[in-house]
Amino acid sequence: MPPALEPASSGRAKCRGCSRPIGKGELRFGERLANPFGEGEMTLWFHPLCAAYKRPEALSQALAEGVGAGVEGREALQAAAQKTLSHRRLPRIDGAERAPTGQARCRSCREPIGKGGWRVRLVFFEDGRFTKGGFVHLACRRAYFETDDITEALLHFSPDLTEAERKEIASAE
Repeated sequence: MPPALEPASSGRAKCRGCSRPIGKGELRFGERLANPFGEGEMTLWFHPLCAAYKRPEALSQALAEGVGAGVEGREALQAAAQKTLSHRRLPRIDGAERAPTGQARCRSCREPIGKGGWRVRLVFFEDGRFTKGGFVHLACRRAYFETDDITEALLHFSPDLTEAERKEIASAE
């Protein structure tokens, strides 16, 4: 089956990118993959912007094939997906948080991430699901992601941050 960009028929699906519910009637992107756990196919549902950040190849291909031709905001989704595709590690971003302990190590510099320090959560897409992949210092973002321009995706996947915390992350150098 081809990918889908359509309004949700019910409010039961959860976005695979941000783990938040997709409301009834809300636009969603469905990526169809072979089921690794049995026969047939499975559909992974995403908010369209989450798909642009986490599964940019699938969304770009679907948009290029004309999926969701009458959908409002197609150009913005395509631009976000292309930006994510331009840096191979950007789809790994899963949000920002303060380190609750000092035990984790940065995947870029290998140094410990101090308790209370900002860190970027990472995930890897394997076998049809996202698995946790460690952390990166917020200060190491340029070295790891090969760009400084990660703020939009970082804040998108960090909805529980306060406005002050969002400003702190956005202004971090």
